Amino acid sequence: MELDYSIVLGKMPLLLEGCLVTLQVSTVALLFGMILGVIGALCRLSNNPILKTAAFFYVWIIRGTPFLVQLFILYFGLPQLGIRLDSMMAGILGLALNTGAYITEIIRSGIQAVDKGQAEAAVSLGMSYGLAMRRIIGPQAVKICIPPLVNQFIMTLKNSSITSLVTITELVRSGDQIISTTFRSFEVYTAVALLYLVLNSIFMVIAGRLEKRTARQ
Repeated sequence: MELDYSIVLGKMPLLLEGCLVTLQVSTVALLFGMILGVIGALCRLSNNPILKTAAFFYVWIIRGTPFLVQLFILYFGLPQLGIRLDSMMAGILGLALNTGAYITEIIRSGIQAVDKGQAEAAVSLGMSYGLAMRRIIGPQAVKICIPPLVNQFIMTLKNSSITSLVTITELVRSGDQIISTTFRSFEVYTAVALLYLVLNSIFMVIAGRLEKRTARQ
């Protein structure tokens, strides 16, 4: 069978709609994942044993189990307990919880990488922990965290493809729908891969400029 990409071009609006859904799911999941990551990192560094233990188990469970299993528990498992989530909510929640656990460790390690003398100096100047974190430790930790955070953001965008298994019509599922009517798997999947590559490339360019900007500060 000869390759025929004219079919893919004719179905491009459907793929672009899938791209939009992918961006929506990824963006919302990243937003909540960042919030969870910051909270989780602060809890991991807290002197409160309850918060520290809760954050440890959150990270341990999420990082130690496959994202696919986590997603299936939310979408297929929770209804057994009387909790029903629609596909979009389950996909975003699962992706946010998964991303948040990894961001927790990224931020925690970034904060701990800052010289302890910086915090001691801030305390000697009469700063509170919160003030020292905002003015002294936080800005330095951000510079350290940007490269691994960029990698995690890219992984989140790619992991959003797994949400197609709970019927979210994102980019991969849109491609599957086209294949079901055209039987052009190679052409469609290479087009899907190209669109993911474009999305990730745009994000990497933006992140690279942000990294350079923070490095100059």
